[in-house]
Amino acid sequence: MSPILEVKNLYKNYGSTEVLKDINVSIEKGDFLVLVGPSGCGKSTLLNCIAGLEPITGGDLFIGGQNMTNVSPKDRDIAMVFQSYALYPTMTVAKNITFGMKVRGIDQATQDAKLKHVSTQLQIEPLLHRKPGQLSGGQRQRVAMGRALVRDPKLFLFDEPLSNLDAKLRVEMRTEIKALHQRLGASMVYVTHDQIEAMTLATKIVVMKGGVIQQIGTPAEIYNRPANLFVADFMGSPAMNLIPAKTKKNGKDTQIEIARKNADPIVLTEKRSTDLPENIIIGVRPEDIVDAAFARTDDTQQADCMIDIVEPAGADTFAVMQLGGKHVTARLHAETTAAAGTSQRLAFDLGKVSYFKPETGLRLN
Repeated sequence: MSPILEVKNLYKNYGSTEVLKDINVSIEKGDFLVLVGPSGCGKSTLLNCIAGLEPITGGDLFIGGQNMTNVSPKDRDIAMVFQSYALYPTMTVAKNITFGMKVRGIDQATQDAKLKHVSTQLQIEPLLHRKPGQLSGGQRQRVAMGRALVRDPKLFLFDEPLSNLDAKLRVEMRTEIKALHQRLGASMVYVTHDQIEAMTLATKIVVMKGGVIQQIGTPAEIYNRPANLFVADFMGSPAMNLIPAKTKKNGKDTQIEIARKNADPIVLTEKRSTDLPENIIIGVRPEDIVDAAFARTDDTQQADCMIDIVEPAGADTFAVMQLGGKHVTARLHAETTAAAGTSQRLAFDLGKVSYFKPETGLRLN
């Protein structure tokens, strides 16, 4: 079966400025693809190229196995949900949702049936006679989604649909979109700069920077095996700790030395057969540095660390220390005894660490 969406060697220039460089990505039917990256990385431009709202400079774009490179947006069998909702202010919710069907000459009975189905799915039946001005942000977002859903397209495109909502509503709508995706089995492409949104919604993530794809993978792959320092730093909250270190061969093992202020370096032993250069950056997630008393796996190694700051955060307590000249965060149990200005025995899970080359930023293991 051919992919539902396939982007091949896509380039996009504005004059002499290259905005997208050699983009290659494909998804299968029912996938939820999230394009994520900082502002200006090209993710919305890529979405607009998929939608046909932006002409591409080079490459090809296939939807449902058909080449759509030069096909107009209305003939691409897509539905788009924008950040601004783009609702008609003078029309009722019901008319906003059915307007596209009416324009396409779909009979009234079908319009009514689809409207009933979608408004039940999104729980907006009580709002059908209201106008957009009488709705909250979350309700408007649902109506915008309803208008896309009645199309039953090959591909749904979402452009930062939750960025206008407050934090609590964002989390609720995120859960709703995920449930909707599972119910419909629809194919979706979703743009966000929020990496938590990307991790929770996606079946596949594309991390972008400067118009170039940095990594494509499942949320677990991106989180556990970031391809480079940019992805490691961007994905995850709190971010992955990136600590400069030196290595020394010791028989079959490799010793990793992490410098400390006013103390001997921490020495960790890497027993996996990895050929590491002398200077490395070790990437370790905060949850992989824990109180020694709670260490779970055989891959952990312990060291006494001087704690600078303790930040209670409900179920977790974050402890910050200085290692390798960097602030390093450990995610400890709420009942930890760690206190600022005291030493705490911590366990580092070496089974989970990533190693990066300082010169290129690329992953080594």
